[in-house]
Amino acid sequence: MSRSAHPAGPRYADVLPEGHYAAPPADLNALDPKVWSRTVARDEHGVVTLGGIPVTRLAEEFGTPAYFLDETDFRARCRAWRDAFGTDADVFYAGKAFLSRAVVRWLHEEGLNLDVCSAGELATALAAGMPAERIALHGNNKSTEEITRAVEAGVGRIVLDSFQEIVRVAHIAERLGKRQRVQIRITVGVEAHTHEFIATAHEDQKFGLALAGGQAAEGVRRALKLDGLELVGIHSHIGSQIFDTSGFEVAAHRVVGLLAQIRDEHGVELPEIDLGGGLGIAYTSDDDPREPQEIATALREIVTRECAAAGLAVPRISVEPGRAIVGPTAFTLYEVGTVKELPGLRTYVSVDGGMSDNIRTALYDAEYSVALVSRTSAAAPMLSRVVGKHCESGDIVVRDAFLPADLAPGDLLAVPATGAYCRSMASNYNHALRPPVVAVADGAARVIVRRETEEDLLRLDVG
Repeated sequence: MSRSAHPAGPRYADVLPEGHYAAPPADLNALDPKVWSRTVARDEHGVVTLGGIPVTRLAEEFGTPAYFLDETDFRARCRAWRDAFGTDADVFYAGKAFLSRAVVRWLHEEGLNLDVCSAGELATALAAGMPAERIALHGNNKSTEEITRAVEAGVGRIVLDSFQEIVRVAHIAERLGKRQRVQIRITVGVEAHTHEFIATAHEDQKFGLALAGGQAAEGVRRALKLDGLELVGIHSHIGSQIFDTSGFEVAAHRVVGLLAQIRDEHGVELPEIDLGGGLGIAYTSDDDPREPQEIATALREIVTRECAAAGLAVPRISVEPGRAIVGPTAFTLYEVGTVKELPGLRTYVSVDGGMSDNIRTALYDAEYSVALVSRTSAAAPMLSRVVGKHCESGDIVVRDAFLPADLAPGDLLAVPATGAYCRSMASNYNHALRPPVVAVADGAARVIVRRETEEDLLRLDVG
């Protein structure tokens, strides 16, 4: 790795008004375990290792940029969620966060179920051997082909999202001589994100049937009348990157209220309630996610209390963690290409990836951590912006971070907590080649999704 001298760049005291940025960390070489997977450490040479393998060796073997996934951590998180909820509840991994055949096999082996929301995700699940009865199909606009394939395969649940879909799924099931188990997704008027939730005025969205105004109740009436459907429960999803259960408490109160209405009107007690996902992870040291056991205990208490008040038997609870399982298990490894100081502002650090492998910063203004991982440094902290190589001013990986002032071309940087949505939302912008996903466990590394090649790009270009 190159160690050429580089201007120190702006120091914390030199940039913008005091307090505009958080103070730099006391130790730039420290790795906060909240944001890194459990087998990440620094070796005696100061090089970060994953599963005992130095990142310098991983870079040499697999190249950069690349996603490195801690299989040991992934499996441990699956078990933690499964054990927290026990055998009388269901944990569905949300495949949209990241899905591959290897991941499906791990989920199967660790006893989790799987959510899919497209024909491609369903095909991946079935190809990897996930039993169809442990699969749920989501989506606001499922095609006839997707529904047909799901019913033919025997998926355990289809989550209905509209009046038209209620009829469509029933018709397809009847044509195939089957009775499909379904849930109805409702919009409960609660939107929760990060630390805050708002309990009203969030019916204006594309998903589900609104509880307010009676759409949800009408959807239930229609589903119960159709021979091709077996209505088994209600589904609710209230947001993303949620760190507490306050929003779930309001949502559960409203969902249980609907269950009571269904009982009173139809004489039916539905046996299932799905509270969705959206549970948060630590992207930075400021984030403080809750453990699966805390979440499970809180959700059980909320649902039990609400059902007791309504005089209902407690239904079987389902949850859908995706990000909360895979997000913390991976980091993206980059090589530094150029280091450009803007005197009095910050230093721009360009890496060999960018928005094509992590669109979340540009799309959601998401915050990430970043660390120098190919060595340690005793240099002063330098206010930095880590950017990609694409022809786009919004091509930002980490908006503001402190990195060592002696950072130089050839150094390796890693951005943790990129297991969720980064590879799933990766693109070929500027004809970039999407990076590989490399699984690491017990001192061994293997590719589970290979790096794209120029041949892959040209094979699709048939002009």
